[in-house]
Amino acid sequence: MANIIVAFPKAEDAKNIRNILNRNGFRIIAVCTTGAQVLNSMEGLHDGIVVCGYRFADMRYGELLEYLPEGSPMLLVASERHWGEAAADNLVCIGMPLRLHDLVDTLTMMEEAQSRRRRRRKAQPSVRDEGDRAVIVRAKEVLMERNNMTETEAHRYIQKCSMDSGTNMVETAHMILDIMKQ
Repeated sequence: MANIIVAFPKAEDAKNIRNILNRNGFRIIAVCTTGAQVLNSMEGLHDGIVVCGYRFADMRYGELLEYLPEGSPMLLVASERHWGEAAADNLVCIGMPLRLHDLVDTLTMMEEAQSRRRRRRKAQPSVRDEGDRAVIVRAKEVLMERNNMTETEAHRYIQKCSMDSGTNMVETAHMILDIMKQ
């Protein structure tokens, strides 16, 4: 389920949209009336969906869209004459007057697309830099030397310790080196 932020310049409009979305099973994490409040609410989130109007007291939707973290799409609720300001891949527009089923269906589609992107991102193997690889290699060498393990056994040992402790392999390799004072 996506983190959804509802932002409209009039607090009453924002609360009404929030109530509609809540009744239709969406999880709203914040209701905002300015672009700055939206950006504050997005802090610490890896992704989220912003449902908003086209103009706030402090910025327009195009500016807000530029400041949103990557992977955070925007659903713009505005008349068609305001759609042309910012053309972007992560922008979806709904015209006014707003129809309930259009809002719910579009937001559902956006949630599903975000979920697919999140799954694809998790499926990609993480890329380690040279320093991280060197730490893992050094920890394997220490295990091979001190415990008479093969490289495969040492690698599996680090993997298992990593899974058991809930840390990544680099952190586990650092712990092994610290324990064995290397």
